[in-house]
Amino acid sequence: MSIQHKQLNAGRWAQMTLVEQLANVGSEVERALNWKSKSDPAHCQQAFERALELMDFTLDDLKNRPRLKELARVREALVDYFAGSNSFVSTPSSWHNYFSHFTYAARRNQ
Repeated sequence: MSIQHKQLNAGRWAQMTLVEQLANVGSEVERALNWKSKSDPAHCQQAFERALELMDFTLDDLKNRPRLKELARVREALVDYFAGSNSFVSTPSSWHNYFSHFTYAARRNQ
C-alpha cells in the first residue's frame, strides 16, 4: 500500500488536533461506507485504505499517546468491519455516529 496522503505524512498531520484528525478519518470512512452501499468494492477498498492510512498517522502522533488504546481499538474495528468477519457487529450507522461527533466538533472549533 503506497502513501496516499504524502503532504499530511510530511508533518501537517501532527499539527492537527486529535478531533481534526479523527474528523478526517471519518470522512474517508464515510466514503468507504458510501461505496460499500453502492456495491462498488474497488472504490470501497481504496477509501478504506486511505482511512487506515490516516488512522496510522493518528496512532503515530505522539500527542495522541494517552488515547492509544482507544485509537488502536477503532482501527481494529475498522479492519474487522471492512476486511474481516465483523465480529464487533459494527454497522454503517454505528460508524456514522462515532465519527460524526468529531466532524461536528472540528467544524465548531474552526
